[in-house]
Order: sequence, then structure tokens, then C-alpha cells
Amino acid sequence: MAQTVETDFGTLRRVGFSSFIGAMIEWYDFFLYGQAAALVFGQVFFPGGDPLVGTLAAFATFAVGFGARPIGGVIFGHLGDRVGRKSALVATLFLMGIATFLIGILPTYAAIGVWAPVLLVVLRLLQGVAAGGEWGGAVLMLTEHAPPRRRGFYGAWPQMASSAALILATGLMYGMSEALGDEQFLSWGWRVPFLVSFLLIFVGIFIRLRIPESPEFERVKKAEQIADRPVVDAVRTEWRSILLVIGMRVAENVCGYLVSVFALSYATSNLGLAASLGLLANMLAAAVQFVVTPLYGALSDRIGRKPVYLFGAGLHVALAFPFFALVQTKNVPLILIAWVLGYAIANGALFATQPAFFSELFGTKVRYSGISIGYQFSAMIAGGLAPFVATGLVAWAGGATWPVSLYWMAVGLITFVTTLLCRETAPVRTGPR
Repeated sequence: MAQTVETDFGTLRRVGFSSFIGAMIEWYDFFLYGQAAALVFGQVFFPGGDPLVGTLAAFATFAVGFGARPIGGVIFGHLGDRVGRKSALVATLFLMGIATFLIGILPTYAAIGVWAPVLLVVLRLLQGVAAGGEWGGAVLMLTEHAPPRRRGFYGAWPQMASSAALILATGLMYGMSEALGDEQFLSWGWRVPFLVSFLLIFVGIFIRLRIPESPEFERVKKAEQIADRPVVDAVRTEWRSILLVIGMRVAENVCGYLVSVFALSYATSNLGLAASLGLLANMLAAAVQFVVTPLYGALSDRIGRKPVYLFGAGLHVALAFPFFALVQTKNVPLILIAWVLGYAIANGALFATQPAFFSELFGTKVRYSGISIGYQFSAMIAGGLAPFVATGLVAWAGGATWPVSLYWMAVGLITFVTTLLCRETAPVRTGPR
């Protein structure tokens, strides 16, 4: 594995800030759709008939974005390995911002009929393509600038941005819902958080244009070692690492969206709880995850990536049934505890460790392509379908959640076993890299 090129602290701080802000804006847009799918889209884009059908249809469009993420991983992985990490990141941010803004001004089903859900799906596809290229570039810009023994800590910064994005997206939805009431919120209030994206995109692009390119990419470029077909080369030479990333991501992706999207819908539609309570629980869990993410990242630098990752996967298996038991009490403190345990504590251990762990599995020349293909393909088969599958399972079980808990437990076991098969990559356990 190639040696990491050291970066001075001032540059590392600027790159970290840029990665954080850019990733926060990207994920704000992506998470916003999930909140709206759970609370709004079933009524404004898929009206009439059974509310369950509307919710399933909204969650199906949510899954479409995940289906497009591997496409984005391939496109921007190729661009990032051929042209540079920086160029790919600017392009993903622009594409995501435009798609989100257009969702905010999209006419409803009542206004243009079937064209409303059709256009919604198209825009969700564009969001998925952008998200597919964002994560790999954001984490590589930091891990490739960071000192080897601090990659876990600095690699966690873009993951902190994800938590901040969920807080921002949920906070705006919560604020609009509380300020306007149900009727006004459904009529136009839900659009405001989407329109805010138009302003955020310019801030993010301006910041990203001012940072230096990854020193590891520059070294490969200077040595004229740029891969001609990075995606093909990644699949051919790094296929085992790609498969490991897919399996190791399953629990984090499924369970993250079971809590932040499906459970939000379940609490309101099945238990009759106020939407504001679910949104508040999302914000609290994201706030706690924001705090613990750099701690988990730093811990992985000290004791290794695998122990931290195995802890998170094992905790998911243990929480699969208790989570819904706590939510079904309808007791506000217990519901908040359930959200924090599932989203922040269990998922946080996986989420925080991924940037350093996954990037260390790949060689520099195909790293953007390899990490993006594995990460986004797992998102397509796991996270994107999770709310849809869980809603269907609850309907099949007559309102019971035990099938969802078994689903949760199964993906936790898949990730736990896959992690056992993965080699340790942290320098503290393997020596200098």
C-alpha cells in the first residue's frame, strides 16, 4: 500500500471544514427527501385510496434514489480517479442542489396529474446519482490528507456532517410543521426546506473550490500512474474489498433508515403519535451521533477499526426487539432513548469507522471507484429498500413489528460476520502504512 503524503495542519483544517460543509449540504438534500416521503409525499403526490398504498408508493420513490447511487459511484468514481477528487465533489454538489430545488417547486398530483410522481422519480434519480459520488470523494479528501495514525478521527468529519444534515433537515421540517399546522404544512410549508437548498449549494461550491487536491492523488498523477479504466480495474483487482464493504455496510444502512425514516412513519401512522415527536427524536439522535462520531473515529485509531465495528454490529443485533418495545410504550423519554440507542450509539460506531476502514482496504489508483462501488451498491440493496420492506412486513403481520425486528437482527449478523472476515487496517495494529 502506498505511503500517505503528510499535510500541514492548516491545510488539513481547511480540507476538513470543506468536507464537512459540502457533505452536510449534500446529505441535507438527501435526508430531506426521506423526511418528506414519510410525512408528506404519500398525500400530495400519491393521493386517493388507502393511505398505506400512498406511503408505500412514497417509500418506493425513496428507494429509487438508492438504485441510482451505484451509477453515481461509477460515474464520479471514474472522474475522481482520473481527473481528481476535487472536481468530482464540485460536480456532485451542483447536481444534488439543483435536483432538490426542483423538487421544492414541483407541482402536486392535483395540479398536473400523473406527471407529478413521474417527475418526482426523475429528480430522485438525480439525487441518487449525486449522492453516489459524494461520499467517496468527501471521505477520501480527508483520509488522504490526514496522518496515518489520525485517519479514523479526521475521516469521521464527513460522517459528522451527515448527522448535522439530519438535524438541519429534520429541524426545518419540524419548525415548518409546528409553525403552520397540518393543512398549511401539506399545502406549501414542506417546500420551504427544499428551496433553502438553492442557497446552500452556492456556499458549498465556493468552499470546495478553495481547497487543494488530495496529495495522494497528486502523487499518483505526477508519477503518471493514473488508471485508464479505474472502475474496471477496481472490480478486477479489488473485488474482495468491494464485497467486504458491501457486507459491512448492510447493518448501518438498513438500521439507519429503519430508525430515521420507517420508525418515523410507523410512530405516526400506526401508533397515532404526533409527527413532531418523531422529528424531535430524529434530531436528538442525530445530535448525539454528531458528538460520538469523532470519539468512535478516534477510538478506532487507538484500538483498531475491527473492535469498534464489531461492537456496533453486535449492538444492532441486541437492539432489534427492544427498540420497538420502547417505541410502543408511547412514553416520550423511552422513545427518545430508543432512537438514541439505535441511531447514535449502535449505528454511530459503524458510521464513524467506515471512512478510514474502507479507504484503507483499497489502493490509491482505484480507491475512489472501489470505495464508491462497494458503498453505494450496498446502499441500493440495503438502505433504499429498508423503509419499503419494513412497511410491507408490518402490514403483512397485521401491525406487529416482530418481522421488522428479525430483519434488523439479520442484517446486524451479516455485518458482524463480514467484519470478522475483514483484516485489520489501523496502523496502531498493523504498523506504519
